[in-house]
Amino acid sequence: MAVSLDELRVWARYIYSITGISLDDTKGYLVETRLAGLMRETGSAGYSELLHKVKADATQTLRRKVVDAVTTNETSFFRDTSPFDLLQHKVLPELIDRRRKTFGPGRTLPIRIWSAACSTGQELYSTAITLKELLGVFAGYDIRLLGTDISDKAVAAASRGYFNKLELERGMPADKLGKYFIPENGMWKIRDELRALATFRNINLLEPLSFPVKHDIIFCRNVAIYFTEQDRARLFTNLANVLAPDGCLIIGSTESLTGLCPQFESKRYLRAVFYQLKTDAGRMAYAA
Repeated sequence: MAVSLDELRVWARYIYSITGISLDDTKGYLVETRLAGLMRETGSAGYSELLHKVKADATQTLRRKVVDAVTTNETSFFRDTSPFDLLQHKVLPELIDRRRKTFGPGRTLPIRIWSAACSTGQELYSTAITLKELLGVFAGYDIRLLGTDISDKAVAAASRGYFNKLELERGMPADKLGKYFIPENGMWKIRDELRALATFRNINLLEPLSFPVKHDIIFCRNVAIYFTEQDRARLFTNLANVLAPDGCLIIGSTESLTGLCPQFESKRYLRAVFYQLKTDAGRMAYAA
Protein backbone atom coordinates (compact mmCIF):
# COMPACT_ATOMS: atom_id res chain seq x y z
CA MET A 1 0.00 0.00 0.00
CA ALA A 2 1.40 3.39 -1.00
CA VAL A 3 1.65 6.18 1.56
CA SER A 4 0.42 9.58 0.40
CA LEU A 5 2.60 12.66 0.72
CA ASP A 6 0.36 14.09 3.44
CA GLU A 7 0.46 10.81 5.37
CA LEU A 8 4.23 10.63 4.95
CA ARG A 9 4.67 14.11 6.41
CA VAL A 10 2.44 13.33 9.38
CA TRP A 11 4.33 10.10 10.00
CA ALA A 12 7.66 11.90 9.57
CA ARG A 13 6.73 14.37 12.31
CA TYR A 14 5.69 11.54 14.62
CA ILE A 15 8.81 9.45 13.96
CA TYR A 16 10.99 12.51 14.54
CA SER A 17 9.22 13.21 17.84
CA ILE A 18 9.93 9.73 19.24
CA THR A 19 13.33 8.93 17.70
CA GLY A 20 14.97 12.09 16.37
CA ILE A 21 15.23 10.45 12.94
CA SER A 22 14.55 12.98 10.19
CA LEU A 23 12.65 11.76 7.12
CA ASP A 24 12.17 13.97 4.06
CA ASP A 25 9.58 13.70 1.29
CA THR A 26 11.66 11.09 -0.56
CA LYS A 27 11.38 8.52 2.25
CA GLY A 28 7.91 7.20 1.51
CA TYR A 29 9.37 3.81 0.60
CA LEU A 30 10.94 3.56 4.06
CA VAL A 31 7.62 4.15 5.82
CA GLU A 32 5.92 1.66 3.52
CA THR A 33 8.48 -1.12 3.96
CA ARG A 34 9.19 -0.65 7.65
CA LEU A 35 5.56 -0.36 8.76
CA ALA A 36 4.03 -3.02 6.51
CA GLY A 37 4.22 -5.67 9.22
CA LEU A 38 2.59 -3.42 11.79
CA MET A 39 -0.15 -2.54 9.30
CA ARG A 40 -0.99 -6.24 8.96
CA GLU A 41 -0.66 -6.92 12.68
CA THR A 42 -3.11 -4.16 13.63
CA GLY A 43 -5.48 -4.75 10.70
CA SER A 44 -5.17 -1.12 9.67
CA ALA A 45 -6.74 -0.10 6.37
CA GLY A 46 -4.29 2.76 5.86
CA TYR A 47 -1.37 4.66 7.34
CA SER A 48 -3.58 7.29 8.97
CA GLU A 49 -5.55 4.59 10.77
CA LEU A 50 -2.33 2.93 11.91
CA LEU A 51 -1.00 6.18 13.34
CA HIS A 52 -4.28 6.76 15.18
CA LYS A 53 -4.00 3.29 16.75
CA VAL A 54 -0.37 3.87 17.71
CA LYS A 55 -1.16 7.17 19.43
CA ALA A 56 -4.26 5.75 21.13
CA ASP A 57 -2.41 2.75 22.61
CA ALA A 58 -2.10 3.61 26.30
CA THR A 59 0.39 0.77 26.84
CA GLN A 60 2.76 2.30 24.25
CA THR A 61 3.36 -1.18 22.89
CA LEU A 62 2.66 -0.02 19.35
CA ARG A 63 4.88 3.03 19.83
CA ARG A 64 7.77 0.77 20.79
CA LYS A 65 7.08 -1.41 17.76
CA VAL A 66 7.24 1.65 15.52
CA VAL A 67 10.63 2.55 17.03
CA ASP A 68 11.84 -1.02 16.47
CA ALA A 69 10.61 -0.91 12.87
CA VAL A 70 12.06 2.42 11.76
CA THR A 71 15.45 2.27 13.46
CA THR A 72 18.30 0.81 11.45
CA ASN A 73 20.02 -2.05 13.27
CA GLU A 74 22.74 -2.67 10.71
CA THR A 75 25.77 -4.00 12.56
CA SER A 76 28.42 -6.70 12.56
CA PHE A 77 31.29 -7.93 14.70
CA PHE A 78 34.46 -5.82 14.40
CA ARG A 79 32.70 -3.59 11.90
CA ASP A 80 35.41 -1.48 10.26
CA THR A 81 38.38 -3.02 12.05
CA SER A 82 40.29 0.26 12.50
CA PRO A 83 38.38 1.38 15.66
CA PHE A 84 39.25 -1.91 17.35
CA ASP A 85 42.90 -1.62 16.31
CA LEU A 86 42.76 1.86 17.79
CA LEU A 87 41.34 0.44 21.02
CA GLN A 88 43.84 -2.38 21.36
CA HIS A 89 47.02 -0.60 20.35
CA LYS A 90 46.55 2.98 21.51
CA VAL A 91 43.48 4.06 23.46
CA LEU A 92 43.25 1.23 25.99
CA PRO A 93 47.00 0.89 26.74
CA GLU A 94 47.32 4.66 27.24
CA LEU A 95 44.15 4.77 29.35
CA ILE A 96 45.46 1.97 31.58
CA ASP A 97 48.83 3.70 31.97
CA ARG A 98 47.11 6.91 33.07
CA ARG A 99 44.86 5.07 35.51
CA ARG A 100 47.86 3.31 37.06
CA LYS A 101 49.57 6.67 37.64
CA THR A 102 46.37 8.09 39.13
CA PHE A 103 45.39 5.19 41.36
CA GLY A 104 48.83 3.92 42.28
CA PRO A 105 50.14 0.35 42.62
CA GLY A 106 47.84 -2.41 43.79
CA ARG A 107 44.62 -0.50 43.17
CA THR A 108 41.80 -1.83 41.02
CA LEU A 109 41.65 0.16 37.81
CA PRO A 110 38.22 1.25 36.52
CA ILE A 111 37.46 1.11 32.81
CA ARG A 112 34.13 2.44 31.54
CA ILE A 113 33.13 1.97 27.89
CA TRP A 114 29.78 2.88 26.34
CA SER A 115 28.37 1.71 23.00
CA ALA A 116 25.79 4.48 22.61
CA ALA A 117 23.86 2.84 19.77
CA CYS A 118 24.64 -0.80 20.41
CA SER A 119 21.99 -2.34 18.15
CA THR A 120 22.04 -6.11 18.82
CA GLY A 121 25.32 -6.02 20.72
CA GLN A 122 28.04 -6.89 18.22
CA GLU A 123 30.00 -3.67 18.78
CA LEU A 124 30.05 -4.00 22.56
CA TYR A 125 30.93 -7.70 22.50
CA SER A 126 33.70 -6.94 19.98
CA THR A 127 34.98 -4.44 22.55
CA ALA A 128 34.83 -7.08 25.29
CA ILE A 129 36.83 -9.47 23.10
CA THR A 130 39.38 -6.73 22.40
CA LEU A 131 39.78 -6.18 26.15
CA LYS A 132 40.26 -9.90 26.71
CA GLU A 133 42.85 -10.13 23.94
CA LEU A 134 44.74 -7.17 25.39
CA LEU A 135 44.57 -7.94 29.11
CA GLY A 136 44.40 -11.73 29.22
CA VAL A 137 42.80 -11.72 32.67
CA PHE A 138 40.52 -9.13 34.22
CA ALA A 139 41.90 -9.39 37.76
CA GLY A 140 42.92 -5.94 38.93
CA TYR A 141 40.38 -4.19 36.69
CA ASP A 142 36.84 -2.99 37.29
CA ILE A 143 35.49 -3.16 33.74
CA ARG A 144 31.96 -2.02 33.00
CA LEU A 145 30.59 -1.98 29.49
CA LEU A 146 27.29 -0.29 28.72
CA GLY A 147 25.25 -0.84 25.58
CA THR A 148 22.25 1.37 24.83
CA ASP A 149 19.80 1.68 21.97
CA ILE A 150 16.47 3.35 21.37
CA SER A 151 15.01 0.04 20.15
CA ASP A 152 13.69 -2.27 22.86
CA LYS A 153 13.93 -5.20 20.45
CA ALA A 154 17.61 -4.52 19.75
CA VAL A 155 18.43 -4.11 23.45
CA ALA A 156 16.70 -7.39 24.30
CA ALA A 157 18.63 -9.24 21.58
CA ALA A 158 21.94 -7.73 22.72
CA SER A 159 21.25 -8.66 26.32
CA ARG A 160 20.61 -12.30 25.42
CA GLY A 161 24.06 -12.60 23.84
CA TYR A 162 23.08 -15.29 21.33
CA PHE A 163 24.02 -15.07 17.65
CA ASN A 164 23.34 -17.22 14.63
CA LYS A 165 25.89 -18.48 12.14
CA LEU A 166 25.24 -15.70 9.64
CA GLU A 167 25.66 -12.99 12.26
CA LEU A 168 28.98 -14.45 13.36
CA GLU A 169 30.23 -14.87 9.82
CA ARG A 170 29.84 -11.12 9.40
CA GLY A 171 33.10 -9.97 10.91
CA MET A 172 33.98 -12.53 13.58
CA PRO A 173 37.47 -13.94 12.93
CA ALA A 174 37.40 -17.74 12.89
CA ASP A 175 40.15 -18.02 15.50
CA LYS A 176 38.04 -16.02 17.99
CA LEU A 177 34.79 -17.93 17.53
CA GLY A 178 35.81 -20.99 19.56
CA LYS A 179 37.56 -18.87 22.18
CA TYR A 180 34.70 -16.54 22.98
CA PHE A 181 31.46 -18.31 22.00
CA ILE A 182 29.79 -21.55 23.02
CA PRO A 183 27.45 -23.47 20.64
CA GLU A 184 24.02 -23.88 22.16
CA ASN A 185 20.71 -24.94 20.57
CA GLY A 186 21.80 -24.08 17.06
CA MET A 187 23.09 -20.66 18.12
CA TRP A 188 26.36 -19.31 19.51
CA LYS A 189 26.39 -17.80 23.01
CA ILE A 190 28.95 -15.24 24.15
CA ARG A 191 30.97 -16.70 27.01
CA ASP A 192 29.78 -15.75 30.50
CA GLU A 193 33.04 -14.02 31.42
CA LEU A 194 32.46 -11.47 28.65
CA ARG A 195 28.69 -11.26 29.01
CA ALA A 196 29.14 -10.39 32.69
CA LEU A 197 31.01 -7.22 31.75
CA ALA A 198 28.05 -5.74 29.88
CA THR A 199 24.81 -4.02 30.84
CA PHE A 200 22.17 -3.04 28.31
CA ARG A 201 19.40 -0.44 28.52
CA ASN A 202 17.09 1.70 26.41
CA ILE A 203 18.16 5.33 25.90
CA ASN A 204 17.18 8.16 23.56
CA LEU A 205 20.48 9.94 22.88
CA LEU A 206 18.79 13.27 22.16
CA GLU A 207 17.38 13.49 25.67
CA PRO A 208 19.51 14.76 28.60
CA LEU A 209 21.95 12.06 29.70
CA SER A 210 22.92 11.23 33.26
CA PHE A 211 25.29 8.52 34.51
CA PRO A 212 26.85 7.83 37.92
CA VAL A 213 30.34 8.17 36.42
CA LYS A 214 31.73 9.46 33.15
CA HIS A 215 32.82 7.15 30.37
CA ASP A 216 36.42 6.60 29.33
CA ILE A 217 35.47 5.57 25.80
CA ILE A 218 32.24 6.22 23.90
CA PHE A 219 31.32 4.57 20.61
CA CYS A 220 28.68 6.47 18.67
CA ARG A 221 29.14 5.31 15.11
CA ASN A 222 26.79 5.96 12.18
CA VAL A 223 24.01 7.33 14.35
CA ALA A 224 24.13 11.06 13.68
CA ILE A 225 23.74 10.53 9.94
CA TYR A 226 20.00 10.08 10.53
CA PHE A 227 19.65 13.39 12.41
CA THR A 228 19.35 17.01 11.37
CA GLU A 229 22.45 19.18 11.81
CA GLN A 230 20.92 20.81 14.88
CA ASP A 231 20.21 17.45 16.45
CA ARG A 232 23.70 16.18 15.59
CA ALA A 233 25.13 19.10 17.53
CA ARG A 234 22.80 18.30 20.44
CA LEU A 235 23.79 14.64 20.35
CA PHE A 236 27.51 15.28 20.53
CA THR A 237 27.10 17.96 23.17
CA ASN A 238 25.22 15.37 25.24
CA LEU A 239 28.09 12.92 24.76
CA ALA A 240 30.68 15.54 25.67
CA ASN A 241 28.93 16.03 29.00
CA VAL A 242 29.31 12.36 29.97
CA LEU A 243 32.81 11.70 28.60
CA ALA A 244 35.76 11.64 31.00
CA PRO A 245 38.15 14.61 30.60
CA ASP A 246 40.82 12.32 29.14
CA GLY A 247 38.28 10.12 27.38
CA CYS A 248 37.88 9.18 23.74
CA LEU A 249 34.89 9.45 21.40
CA ILE A 250 34.81 7.17 18.36
CA ILE A 251 32.33 7.96 15.56
CA GLY A 252 31.77 6.50 12.09
CA SER A 253 34.57 6.51 9.55
CA THR A 254 32.60 8.77 7.20
CA GLU A 255 31.45 11.16 9.95
CA SER A 256 33.11 14.31 11.21
CA LEU A 257 32.61 16.78 14.06
CA THR A 258 34.39 19.60 12.24
CA GLY A 259 32.34 22.76 12.55
CA LEU A 260 29.66 20.88 14.47
CA CYS A 261 30.77 20.47 18.07
CA PRO A 262 33.55 22.83 19.24
CA GLN A 263 34.08 20.91 22.49
CA PHE A 264 36.00 18.22 20.59
CA GLU A 265 39.23 18.08 18.64
CA SER A 266 40.18 15.26 16.30
CA LYS A 267 43.19 12.95 16.63
CA ARG A 268 44.47 10.34 14.21
CA TYR A 269 46.07 6.95 14.77
CA LEU A 270 46.94 4.98 11.65
CA ARG A 271 43.65 4.76 9.69
CA ALA A 272 41.43 5.73 12.62
CA VAL A 273 40.19 9.13 13.72
CA PHE A 274 38.98 9.71 17.25
CA TYR A 275 37.95 12.74 19.28
CA GLN A 276 38.88 14.12 22.67
CA LEU A 277 37.63 17.04 24.69
CA LYS A 278 39.49 20.31 24.31
CA THR A 279 40.95 20.39 27.82
CA ASP A 280 44.50 20.69 29.05
CA ALA A 281 44.21 17.20 30.52
CA GLY A 282 43.01 15.82 27.20
CA ARG A 283 45.78 17.48 25.21
CA MET A 284 48.44 16.21 27.62
CA ALA A 285 47.01 12.70 27.64
CA TYR A 286 47.07 12.33 23.88
CA ALA A 287 50.05 14.52 23.06
CA ALA A 288 51.88 13.22 20.05
